[in-house]
Amino acid sequence: MEKHKKSTRNALVLIVDDVEINREILGEIVADMGYQTQLAESGIQALERIKECPPNLVLTDISMPEMDGYELCRRLKADVHTRDIPIIFISAFDKTTDIVKGFELGGGDYITKPFIPELVKARVNVHLKLYEAARKVSEANRHLQISVNEQIKQLEQERRGVLYALAGVAIKNSQYSEKYIERMRHNCHILAQSMQLSPMFSDMISDNFVDTVQLAAPLCDIGNIGIPKDILQKKAKLTDEEREIMCSHTQIGTKLLGDLKVSNDYNDFMQISMDITHYHHENWDGSGYPEGKKGDDIPLAAQIVAMSSMYCALTEDRSFRHSYSREEALEIMRQEAQQKFNPDIFHIFCKVARQLR
Repeated sequence: MEKHKKSTRNALVLIVDDVEINREILGEIVADMGYQTQLAESGIQALERIKECPPNLVLTDISMPEMDGYELCRRLKADVHTRDIPIIFISAFDKTTDIVKGFELGGGDYITKPFIPELVKARVNVHLKLYEAARKVSEANRHLQISVNEQIKQLEQERRGVLYALAGVAIKNSQYSEKYIERMRHNCHILAQSMQLSPMFSDMISDNFVDTVQLAAPLCDIGNIGIPKDILQKKAKLTDEEREIMCSHTQIGTKLLGDLKVSNDYNDFMQISMDITHYHHENWDGSGYPEGKKGDDIPLAAQIVAMSSMYCALTEDRSFRHSYSREEALEIMRQEAQQKFNPDIFHIFCKVARQLR
């Protein structure tokens, strides 16, 4: 249903009464105020009128056949499209219980018959002005929320830009190729998307998760920014002390991301990035680091990145070896699959290997 936003100057008032003379009297009073009127002789007809063109105010009799004014009010207040339309009950009865019931159902006022034109005009004016004021506040809040969301989005993009820049330096220090980040992002997206189509993982992977993993994947080794270049670029085997320093990149990266995380993040980007950075060197059998997590205790995003990262590393040239072909890389990974990877995820990875870069 389309919402028509009229100001009080051309407001539409719907008058609902099964007695024709009452509709005509109220119609003349409201028209004399300069407002548009719409008439309905029953609650059912009123709902049809409102569906065609929502009014700014409803004046409804209480005692009507088929659907009384109380039921009409109940239905309007239960519908998200009409619940904000003010309702004034009109009735020959002025019992306190009748008035209270109307207010409990969401009615805004109560006018008794016979009608006093001055009183009707005063009540109509008050509720139209309140309705217009509430509409303006709602519109202002909507624009404010849009502005705030745009600012949050801009800040988020700027923060990601800083993180990607740091990740780029870390990758350069590690002597990865310039295309490494894009390959990582692409392959993580392909794997996550393929897992989403599998009955084993469809309940765990949403469209937002797929997109976020693709965005967060390049940050996996951002902690290398804090590792000495002579260790990152060493061609010989690392000493135990050097390996310990090298392994600390997971904690360094997690701390860096944690310091940037704020409580009002509007999506999962930072949390998934931290999961990836901290756990992407954990192994399926628990032999990895930094915490020795195993199996499904390892966050899914970290498992996806770990597999894609190893594939990207094997299929690009390094200072100490040439790149492996797709088939050679998959065979090397297959030999370590039971130790390093979830077998079900690796099976999916192999099935989509031709789509990988």
